[in-house]
Amino acid sequence: MASDTDTATPEPGRRFGLQGLRARIAAVLGHRDELPPRAATASETPSLLRRRRSATRRYSPLTRRILLLNIIPVALLTLGAVYLSDYEEELIDAELASLAVQGEMVAAGIGEVAVAGGETTVNRLDADAARQLLTRLVRPTGVRARLFSETGELLGDSAVLSDASRIHVMPLPPPQALPVVEPHWGEKIGDWVARQLSRVDRFPEYVERAVPTVRDFPEAASALRGFNASAVRVSPDGMLVLSAAVPVQRYKQVLGALMLTRDNRAIAASLREVRYDMMVIAAAALGITVLLSLYLAGTITQPIVRLARAADDVRLARESRPEIPDLGKRGDEIGDLNDALRSMTDALWQRIGTIESFAADVAHELKNPLTSLRSAIEVAARPNLDPERREKLMGIVLDDINRLNRLITDISEASRLDAELMRGEVKQVDLNALLGDMINHYAATAVQKGGVEVEYRLATNPPFLAHGHDGRYGQVFRNVIDNAISFSPSGSKIVVELGRAPRGGPFIVTIDDQGPGIPEDNLESIFERFYSERPTEHFGQHSGLGLSICRQIMETYGGAISASNRRAPDGRILGARFTVRVPAGDRK
Repeated sequence: MASDTDTATPEPGRRFGLQGLRARIAAVLGHRDELPPRAATASETPSLLRRRRSATRRYSPLTRRILLLNIIPVALLTLGAVYLSDYEEELIDAELASLAVQGEMVAAGIGEVAVAGGETTVNRLDADAARQLLTRLVRPTGVRARLFSETGELLGDSAVLSDASRIHVMPLPPPQALPVVEPHWGEKIGDWVARQLSRVDRFPEYVERAVPTVRDFPEAASALRGFNASAVRVSPDGMLVLSAAVPVQRYKQVLGALMLTRDNRAIAASLREVRYDMMVIAAAALGITVLLSLYLAGTITQPIVRLARAADDVRLARESRPEIPDLGKRGDEIGDLNDALRSMTDALWQRIGTIESFAADVAHELKNPLTSLRSAIEVAARPNLDPERREKLMGIVLDDINRLNRLITDISEASRLDAELMRGEVKQVDLNALLGDMINHYAATAVQKGGVEVEYRLATNPPFLAHGHDGRYGQVFRNVIDNAISFSPSGSKIVVELGRAPRGGPFIVTIDDQGPGIPEDNLESIFERFYSERPTEHFGQHSGLGLSICRQIMETYGGAISASNRRAPDGRILGARFTVRVPAGDRK
């Protein structure tokens, strides 16, 4: 029988499927140029498709996004480590406060030791004693001190003063000059970063004059008026110069002003150390973040890439059936996606196999009556044919035409059944009313069809509400009853009984006939499409799709249909029994 199956081929020049539909729609709308220019075609193999993707996508976009999102917090931490303006402000304020405290101590010593006069006389500064004391107290600390008189003249500067009456010993350099030690590259980078980030433009410029006066330093002028004051300036080499001025007093009388200055080398070194430590921490955090991000991206992107490639293999497969990788053991969303893809692929392959088998069966079933019809017409067309034989041949032609019409009708019904079942509205169905009306109809027509009586029995209590669609359930019961009538002898009885499984189970509808029964080996195969193994007297009266359609309807609504034989105590077959299980509806 397989050798009689023909394969249908499309007409030359016609385009089928989604590609042809998209092309025609684009041509009608005038947007042909807007179609993707590099869409994958059926002629592309999986390897060509992967190479085309790798040529347009060198790096994983998902990996880049994960890296970017994880690196941003570390980058913000790094920027915060570099830009330590608030910390620098605190260090400057602390240094100015330290200079002010140190200045008050030195000013108090000068006021006690280097002042000529008494409590009842006019006090004045002893310049020589003040300069000597200034040198002893300030120079060891590395701070530059300037002492101004009450008139604003410079009395002493620790940068140019020396201890009187002392021998200063200075070591001479060796014959060959020592090499200049260059600063470490880390210090160079730190100094450059500090210069770039330092907001020196907000400070006034520091000018070193040959003979400075109090007018050159506003903080010293404030000290002459009895107030402590401080200031920050910028030297020509970019260093900050911190200064603090305090008044020199004796008995509440301001006798001069002492100004201490120091550069910000210590502050810059402290900032450099903090930046270095924080940069080390940021670099370590960045490295760990990048490695963890790459690992996370790999656990996400690699399975997705494998699934995408497997989907391409399935889509572009021609003869073999590629397998979707099994990632269900992951236990996450990608595993759920994998399970869904595997289930979808299995369903698609089953549907494709069903369609191919259905097409082959349709071709075979249509070819048999067409062959018979062609032979009958060729014989009937002979001019010298006996009229009685021609009449018999014309009867065969009419039977074949009716058979073709029945086949085409059932094939059309079977082909659109899936879509109609999906669109059909599910509602409550009163099975008792449905079966009662149907049996009343058969009571008037069954005798005319074959002298067969149809009886209805009720073996359950209300309610009789089922879950499904009354039209489709009616189609199932009509197909089964019509099939039973066609196999029942004249004068026999068909019993339709409505019952229900215990504990609120499904409704059970049985249709019993008194026909020859069903071969035990075919109790399940009769529900296959185009089942055609029937007695000789019934050949050609059935398309072989009715019971297949019944099972499809019942499985769609969650029910079932099965066949069996009724037997006498001695094992003799009394007839066939079809059992339909209908899901019960909810009570309202």
